[in-house]
Amino acid sequence: MDELDKFNIEIERHPWEPFLPEACKVLILGTFPPKNIRWSMDFYYPNPTNDFWKIMGLIFLDDASALKNKSNRGFDLEKIKNLMNLKRIGLSDTARAVRRLKGNASDKYLDIVEPIPLNDIVTQIPSCRNIVSTGEKAASVLAQMTGTPLPRMGENVKAGELTVWRMPSTSRAYPLALEKKAEYYRNMFKSIGIV
Repeated sequence: MDELDKFNIEIERHPWEPFLPEACKVLILGTFPPKNIRWSMDFYYPNPTNDFWKIMGLIFLDDASALKNKSNRGFDLEKIKNLMNLKRIGLSDTARAVRRLKGNASDKYLDIVEPIPLNDIVTQIPSCRNIVSTGEKAASVLAQMTGTPLPRMGENVKAGELTVWRMPSTSRAYPLALEKKAEYYRNMFKSIGIV
């Protein structure tokens, strides 16, 4: 795509404020939500094909479908928020505004027009010492924001008082089995004392 052509693409703003539980211990950052036609709820990781809520169900409730709703076609938002509050896990994305260069949710074709104000968010959650990225694009943006090198999958780097983690993408397009993805996240949560 020609550099000038991308300026003709509509800029999308993020639909949600960061979800920041009281005494938040960890902040998980994706890149940006898919288009709302893919949503099963009005909250982070809304696409029912995304593995994020299945991973959280496996780790904290021993059941990949524990956070699904009764129709089994989406997620139970009340259960999700209760679990995130209980475990003190915050959620946001690395981008506040983007252009979809190919019109889809692929991180590869997201042009980040405006990153989140990470310092402002971290200031709101003084008990948080761990920031976790879900996927390569989010990890790259987070590394730029924190001035740190890009960690290897499942590893972390220090950014002052913060520990910055890189986890695998929870997208179904990422070729890693659900159980293997969950293992990375479980190990990270164990390391920071949530599991």
